[in-house]
Formats: sequence, C-alpha cells, structure tokens
Amino acid sequence: MKASISLFLVFGLVVIALVGAGCLGLHYLFGVIIPYVAVFCFVVGFMCKVFKWGRSPVPFRIPTTAGQEFTLPWIKQNKIDNPPTPGWVFVRMFFEVFTFRSLFRNTKVEIYDGPKLAYFSAKWLWLFALMFHYAFLVIFLRHMRFFTEPIPFIFQFMDHVDGVLQLGAPQLYMTDIVILLGLGFLLLRRFVDPKVRYISMPADYFPLFLILGIVISGIVMRYFVRTDLVSVKELAMGLATFNPVVPKDVGLIFYVHIFLVSTLLAYFPFSKLMHMGGVFLSPTRNLANNNRMKRHVNPWNYPVKVHTYEAYEDEFREKMVEVGLPVEKPLDKQPVEES
Repeated sequence: MKASISLFLVFGLVVIALVGAGCLGLHYLFGVIIPYVAVFCFVVGFMCKVFKWGRSPVPFRIPTTAGQEFTLPWIKQNKIDNPPTPGWVFVRMFFEVFTFRSLFRNTKVEIYDGPKLAYFSAKWLWLFALMFHYAFLVIFLRHMRFFTEPIPFIFQFMDHVDGVLQLGAPQLYMTDIVILLGLGFLLLRRFVDPKVRYISMPADYFPLFLILGIVISGIVMRYFVRTDLVSVKELAMGLATFNPVVPKDVGLIFYVHIFLVSTLLAYFPFSKLMHMGGVFLSPTRNLANNNRMKRHVNPWNYPVKVHTYEAYEDEFREKMVEVGLPVEKPLDKQPVEES
C-alpha cells in the first residue's frame, strides 16, 4: 500500500503533464513557469534548511566512531574513524562523501536456528548506491551542455566517455544502464527485505519512483520517441539567460520529463534527499573526536549557584554524626562550661 500510493502519485504527475501540455496546450506553463518556480523552491528551500541546521546548537562532541581513539602512545589510533584534528575530519568527510565509507562498513545481522545471532558483510547496498549516485551525477553534468554555449570541454568529454560504447544510433549511454540497475536494486530491496519493507514509508518510495520516471522518460526521448535536440537547447538556453522561448517542435514527452524534474527540484529540500547537504552539517561526521585530549566546556552554560559537598557537610555535620554517617572533618568539640 505504501509503495502503491507513491507510484500512483508519480502516475498522476505524468497524467497532469500529458493533459496540461498535450490537451490544453499549456506549453509556456510547463516549459517556463513551472521550472522557474521549481528552481526557486529548490534554492530557497535548500538555503533555509542549511541555515536552520547551521544555527542548531551542538553543545557536545558527538562524532560517530568505529575505531580506536587516542588513549596511550603505544596503542595505534584509527585517525580516519576517530579524527583528532580538523585535517583528519576532512579526510573522513572526503571518503564519506565520495566513497560512502560508512555504508561500505555496513553489516547485516540474522538470527538462525539455535538461536544464533550472526553478522556478515553487506556490500551490495553500498555498490548499487554508489552506482546510482555517480550515474545520477554524470547524467546531471552531461545535461549542462544544453545550458551552456559554447559547451565547456569537460561536458563534451564526459558526454564522449559516457557514450563510448557505440551500439547503434543514437549512441548508448552507459549511465542510462547503470542508473536503472541502481534504482532497480534500491526499489527491489524495499520490496524483498521484510525488515526494510516494514520501516519503509511513502516518503521512501516516492523519490525512487519519481527519479525512475525521470530516467524512463529521458530514455524514451532519446531512444524511442526522437526529440528535436535543437529545440531543447533553445528552450534550455532561454531559461538559463532569463529570456525563455518555447519552441513548437519539442515534443510532448519532453514536457513530461521536465515536469517530473521540476517536481523533484521542488520536493528536494523537504525530503530525505536533503542528506546531500546534511552530511556536511552532521555533528556525528564533521566533529573531531578529541574528547580524551582536550576538555570541552559547554559555551552555553549559564552561571549556576552550586552547593559543594564541603558546604553541605559544614551545614549538616552534627546531624550526620548523630545518625552515624561518616564525615570528612570531625565534629568540633565544644568546651564544657563550669557550673
């Protein structure tokens, strides 16, 4: 049911684009106004989210660690998992962002007959997540050739390398296959694994179905329903230069594609996809674990009137002695008055 709701929502978005751009002819709305609104929502929402996270107080050092912290000089320290300095924090963040290091270290636990609890490596999730994210990145950068003139060399080179496997015309992009494999695994995992299916919500399925719709509509445009790339370039350049012109020969499938992309942009800052920015602001990742090397005092501590044990004992020493409680200082003996 959770997956069905998300799937129907994506189908509904496709129907809206087909009816709006096809039957009603609202090409300017779907080709210009909605993309501008989506980009505005993405930029403003992303900035507000990051600003809100940046203002959140972090009074304690709470880095997530998985290795030996600095203790004694003769014990080897794991400086990547327990970064002692900002430099090692940068190294840890680099591997976290570009190689998903914490996901690579992920393990899976199962209960077998006995009962026996067994842990074993789970690298498939890391592999397909890495495939999906890098394929998505390459596709995004490859699309920048529609928004630039002249096209920078890096985008041309990326387009050439991605299509180096010339299998007919048009050339087959490797990232089209890789991103479908990555999305397929991430979706199949949520359907097949009972534990993951139990904790999955519609908000977990919707981005996957939405991105899958974007990928499928893009593949249909490229390999099955040919779209005039000159018209697409004209529209993209008009959007980039704030002088939009809607060509007549773009094709209906293009409006479905750009409407789904616009939905993803507008939805991005309010979804779990914001982990793209949140990983840099997470105190479990960006703090040095030097609690044993340096004393950290909460800067938000306000002056508090304390009652020390010494003062407490001075106040109640007689009563403590009467009931037999040990005291650090003996009770002062009062001189006996002569009658």
